[in-house]
Amino acid sequence: MQRVASKLKGYSIGAKDGDIGSVEDLLFDDKLWTIRYLVADTAKWLPGRRVLLSPIALGRVETDGKRVPVSLTKQQVENSPDIDSRSITRTHETSYYDYYGWPYYWVGGDVWGTSAFPGSLAAQQRMEMSAREEDDDTHMRSAQDVMGYYIEATDGDIGHVEDFIIDDESWEIRYIVVDTKNWWPGKKVLVSPEWIERVSWSDSRVYVDLSREAVKSGPEFDPDKLDRDYEERLYRHYDRPGYWVI
Repeated sequence: MQRVASKLKGYSIGAKDGDIGSVEDLLFDDKLWTIRYLVADTAKWLPGRRVLLSPIALGRVETDGKRVPVSLTKQQVENSPDIDSRSITRTHETSYYDYYGWPYYWVGGDVWGTSAFPGSLAAQQRMEMSAREEDDDTHMRSAQDVMGYYIEATDGDIGHVEDFIIDDESWEIRYIVVDTKNWWPGKKVLVSPEWIERVSWSDSRVYVDLSREAVKSGPEFDPDKLDRDYEERLYRHYDRPGYWVI
């Protein structure tokens, strides 16, 4: 199911033996644009600490109850490595994954190791493998921090990042929600991370390989009508192959 990222904020997080807090933020890597961690606000339980939870441990998101179940105990979470969500290195991630005994998601060639889904990675037998890369930077970004970045087409600004649409099975970011109100009032559009040419993180600006006219004439985004029919129209308009096409 595809979800608006910001709507997950505040959802309660339930371990096997009780709630541990609520969703505060989402961290994604800027190479594959995939959510790697939920940042949990555990102030009522573990004051002064922000806990990271990998999608590997997440169950199906419960929309009606606004809850995210986790296949871990409170003690497991409490004893997990204390990682600063603002400065995660591969060394930190290795320590985290070693603690839970999970295969490393960054080894295997797919979005989640050798699979497209985090649940499949959790079921794999752990093997001895190299955990380190020459680049210790995990390229992790806060979804909240990126909201507000300017979006620039090939011939000028088109708006800013308002939100993200995520797939809650693979936890990939499928789309960036672009608010064009400062350029084309009243319209919101979707842009796939695949159409990004580059990102200037220092300037808070995302450059996409689309023209302003193409965006202006493209299908308008309505969160209540985000289905495959809309996606097919979106990809046809930009003459791009759909992510669901193998």
